[in-house]
Amino acid sequence: MTSVAHQSGTAAEPLSGTQWTIAADGHEAVVVEVGGGLRSYRVNGVDYVSGYADDELAAGCAGQILAPWPNRIRDGKYSFQGTDHQLFLTEPTRANALHGLVNYSRWHAVEQSADAVTLEYLMPAQPGYPWPLRLRTTWQVSAAGLKATHEVTNLAVQQVPFGFSVHPYLQIPGLRVDDLTLTLPARNRVMVDSRLLPVGAAKVAGTEFDYTEGRKIGAAVLDTAFGDVVHAEDGTSTVVLAGDGAEVRIWADEEFGWWQVFTSDTLGGDRLRKAVAIEPMTCPPDAFRSGRGVIVIDPGDTWRGVWGVTPVPAS
Repeated sequence: MTSVAHQSGTAAEPLSGTQWTIAADGHEAVVVEVGGGLRSYRVNGVDYVSGYADDELAAGCAGQILAPWPNRIRDGKYSFQGTDHQLFLTEPTRANALHGLVNYSRWHAVEQSADAVTLEYLMPAQPGYPWPLRLRTTWQVSAAGLKATHEVTNLAVQQVPFGFSVHPYLQIPGLRVDDLTLTLPARNRVMVDSRLLPVGAAKVAGTEFDYTEGRKIGAAVLDTAFGDVVHAEDGTSTVVLAGDGAEVRIWADEEFGWWQVFTSDTLGGDRLRKAVAIEPMTCPPDAFRSGRGVIVIDPGDTWRGVWGVTPVPAS
């Protein structure tokens, strides 16, 4: 890939900022400046990610990068190494701090080629999270599908708490959520209260939440974190949506020990139960308070995680 200069915004630009299109072997993805996330992904003209138009905001956090924590933090309060912190409440109706700090920040391209682009964001220290980070994401497409490689470097002089996720909505074109079969390699689920915050965990075996062998979603309403993930010998885990002979698979490496599944029940218009958000996560909801799955990055060190999407069209 070649280095590229920063592209400044203009008054006439799309709401999601500069658009970078990458393509190879019939696979095409569009990633965006605002949030550094994935706006669309298609194969031979067929959309396997439910995205958004360039003049729209990312509905339901579609394709966004969620860092330095995913999901929710109760009351935006947590302690780290003996110091209390208070985040802004970005989900005010539930009094939670939701989905991190980089969703609407401007990322810039540092390398680009026909089939890949690397975006970077220098996140400043700020109230509630007083540590600067450098975030880099390389988006790449090939005959094997879409791959995202994330690197996050601690620029502070202290250790920092960290969590990460992404929020793609996957779909089988022409099918609604009710018609899809979900296969999910996880042995338990997080039980939540009315604020979607953890109150416990339960085994999924033999329950309506057991998708380990694949089952139709039907009328099930899911906004659920699944843990105790089963990893293959290469360290990856894979979630599969299937219907009408087609599949779309999302995989993640061993850095991601959790999957969040959301059946789009609170989205409006034609987005209602159109696609399933399947989010690889490094930690469960409210992890900064519980400590469960929180990654601690030493000064100058870099965390790295990789995930991807592989569509399998009907034969």
